[in-house]
Amino acid sequence: MIAPLAIVSAAAAVTLAVLGIAFVLTAYRVITGPTLPDRILGLDTLTGIAIGFIAVIAVKTGFALYVDIAIALGLVGFLATVAFARFVLSRGALRTGPPPAGEEQAVAQTPGKTTRKPR
Repeated sequence: MIAPLAIVSAAAAVTLAVLGIAFVLTAYRVITGPTLPDRILGLDTLTGIAIGFIAVIAVKTGFALYVDIAIALGLVGFLATVAFARFVLSRGALRTGPPPAGEEQAVAQTPGKTTRKPR
């Protein structure tokens, strides 16, 4: 009969290999992403993969402190994704040069009033 520790060790090794492949593929997407939102999504995925690495190492070593670190990383990763998303939204509202042909004028909204931006 196979010992439970051997099963956990083998499963952890396989999981770390799969996470390593996912990390490399996601890092490639972050580096070569065609758009900024693709890169932000890749960074969010990298955070999730890093949490997976930490969780697997926590199970393999038996240290419960790693789980707390993974939870903290999840919180920081979520806040970073929200900050990047706000950056992309604010960057998209700022447009330089004339609008593309056939597109209406951009509308600037401020609290309490709506005005049209000049071309």
